[in-house]
Amino acid sequence: MEFRCTPADASSWASSGNGDTLAVGLFSGEDGTTLEALEAHFGPGLKERLEQRRFKAKPGEVLSFDWLGRRPGTLLLVGLGEAEAFDLAGLRRAAAAAAKASLAAGGTDLGLALPLAGVEPAEAVSAIAGAVRLSLYADQRFKSEAETRPLPERVSLLGFEAAHDGVLAAVGATCAGVELARELVAAPPNVVTPQALADTAAAIARDFGLELKVLERADCEALGMGAYLAVSQASSLPPKFIHLTYHPAGEVRRRVALVGKGLTFDSGGYNLKTAGSQIEMMKYDMGGSAAVLGAARAIAELKPEGIEVHMIVAACENMISGDALHPGDIVTASNGKTIEVNNTDAEGRLTLADALVYACKLELDAVVDLATLTGAVVIALGEEIAGLWSPSDSLAEALVTAGRDGGESFWRLPLQASYIEGLKSPVADLKNTGPRPGGSITAALFLQEFVRPDLAWAHLDIAGTVWSDKGRGLDPAGATGFGVRTLVNWVRSGGPA
Repeated sequence: MEFRCTPADASSWASSGNGDTLAVGLFSGEDGTTLEALEAHFGPGLKERLEQRRFKAKPGEVLSFDWLGRRPGTLLLVGLGEAEAFDLAGLRRAAAAAAKASLAAGGTDLGLALPLAGVEPAEAVSAIAGAVRLSLYADQRFKSEAETRPLPERVSLLGFEAAHDGVLAAVGATCAGVELARELVAAPPNVVTPQALADTAAAIARDFGLELKVLERADCEALGMGAYLAVSQASSLPPKFIHLTYHPAGEVRRRVALVGKGLTFDSGGYNLKTAGSQIEMMKYDMGGSAAVLGAARAIAELKPEGIEVHMIVAACENMISGDALHPGDIVTASNGKTIEVNNTDAEGRLTLADALVYACKLELDAVVDLATLTGAVVIALGEEIAGLWSPSDSLAEALVTAGRDGGESFWRLPLQASYIEGLKSPVADLKNTGPRPGGSITAALFLQEFVRPDLAWAHLDIAGTVWSDKGRGLDPAGATGFGVRTLVNWVRSGGPA
């Protein structure tokens, strides 16, 4: 799809005859001015037809009208809801609804006339274009007969100066990163293996000039990564510790690390996941690493100035064999802390422990980890909001803002210091799980034990947001690519607040 901005309004764009589909946003209780302007082109009777079809302009509501022999031949009226409540999220919702309706209409040249939602034009352009592209994404790689879905060839954003076309390049790079993350999460575990994640990182490094280091098992052993290697030891597939680095041109003012959980399949180990535990969906347990690699692809193309970004993934599988980690084993992480494994299905935090220790040895200003870490966060926040933990108020606020600007929602939860008591072990420094209550909080507290106290750190638990069974907002059913837009926005803003 080719996106472009044009200062033309809906009526003048329609009169030009350049497009075949026009989508116009309408607020509830519209005073009729917009409809009168449209009637000047399409002819009288539009108001009456809306009344006949009981169009209320509710958010996301769409009506389609066809005119044979005209250009544009399809008019889409998109509900925006009450004007006072219309915001950036509503703008994205309207753009996505219009895009999906245009796809059903079969148009190739779409004009979109939507209001600003109280934000700057550049922000509105970014929101609209991103919503259109991401809402039309479909993954058909594993179907023997792919469904034919001709996408619009051109999308014109009406009412915006052509000077905003530069914003669209950034939208394209970010959306490409989201789509990469979606493809990684959606692919089955026999396709996306630890080696496949390393190959993806290698492709990004090759295509965009990034630095790549992949540590093999022996390298990780030399670094004392006993927690990570313990999780991987039952799999016939070797672990791959991935370190991808973006070096900006010119002066480096900030250095940050993005650390993603990379369990390409999680059986639960000897604490085996059973029927009803979604074991068949554990391909998405590498959603954190997918977000990090998707962000790496976008950052590499966007080339933000002044910030060096390290992308780190400790990739492996959690399987069962004669070599598997036992419940009750004690493992030693690379910072010397010992961990009693009281549940082999709490494996992601073990891999992240060594990944965080590795990251903290770099000269960083901040580190952010993303992980599909706990079911507890899904119970607490559902599938639209991810959990955020950080001892740094400024970093937490910066990430929440970056997420909101990208259409991703986070809720900051407490690092309740007293809850660390639940992780104490009589035979080791820590247990890898605490009591069931507050499980997502104790998981975050566990990770904090492997982060330098003087380093700004945030943990994002995205277990509920990386997958949507029915689809939501901009996301089709399946993998969402959640986290990419937040990371990219945060890095482009300069990193730590």
